[in-house]
Amino acid sequence: MDMTNEQYLQYVAKKAKPSPLGKDMAWAFVTGGLICTLGQGLQNFYQHMGMAKEEAGTAVSMTLILVAALLTGLGLFDKIAKRAGAGTLVPITGFANAMVSPALEFKAEGLVTGTAAKLFTVAGPVLVYGISSSVVYGILLVLLLRW
Repeated sequence: MDMTNEQYLQYVAKKAKPSPLGKDMAWAFVTGGLICTLGQGLQNFYQHMGMAKEEAGTAVSMTLILVAALLTGLGLFDKIAKRAGAGTLVPITGFANAMVSPALEFKAEGLVTGTAAKLFTVAGPVLVYGISSSVVYGILLVLLLRW
């Protein structure tokens, strides 16, 4: 079946169900807020246990990454994300999910060529561009401060 791009877009528009935007935004807001509230609760807990604020922040990040990775591995993160949508994309939990998902998907291909190779499929470009932009920013900052 040969279709032009315009015909294909019309076909997809007929088949696609309209998204309940208000409901989706509310679920995203509530879920994202709950994740952030959990993070703040963990921060308070770790500080109450005697950690300095910076150390507690690191512990919170590690805990949220661990929880998101475990939920992804157990197949629960996708179920939550299906309902909550963008609310689960709070950067740290979304990033953890993006790292673990491809690794799980390709584990049948072996530990090295499957899991290890696919682990950085999504995270690799993020890390490369993040590190590269921070280096460029650092160089520009040094140059501007010297003038």
